Amino acid sequence: MDLKAIRLLIIDDNRNAAEIVRSILSSVGATQMEMAATAEQAYAKLQAEPYDLIIVDQNLGKGDEGIALVKRVRTDPNSINPYLPILMLTGYTEQRRVQAARDAGVTEFLSKPFTIVGLLRRMEALIHAPRPFVKSLDYFGPDRRRRQDPDYRGPERRKT
Repeated sequence: MDLKAIRLLIIDDNRNAAEIVRSILSSVGATQMEMAATAEQAYAKLQAEPYDLIIVDQNLGKGDEGIALVKRVRTDPNSINPYLPILMLTGYTEQRRVQAARDAGVTEFLSKPFTIVGLLRRMEALIHAPRPFVKSLDYFGPDRRRRQDPDYRGPERRKT
């Protein structure tokens, strides 16, 4: 996987954690990386410059500000790129937190501590296997289904 042409924004209020991610990605060729420590700082950067992918910590600052940032990127009418691939990192993997990330529109999710292989697999999925986006009354983001079941005939089946 060649990351030289990919512009990345790493968002984490823990400088050491952000540097670890930066170091790993640098070791596999990433050169265009910016960092932000708050959701506000990150959103301002996203509005000012184009990024190909963001990596955000779920628990920025006072709580789930990473989730709020994802929702803002996806739904704010002024968002420059609501289709931006988003990888969320978190040390909290309770089901409610994973569901909150998914429902906010996160593209991929990775729990801390993570392995280099785990991070690179998620990056590869974001770049080489993007999921289609879905828009409904209460959700906008990547299709939350991980696999297609052509035999499913239940009431929740999509028409197309």
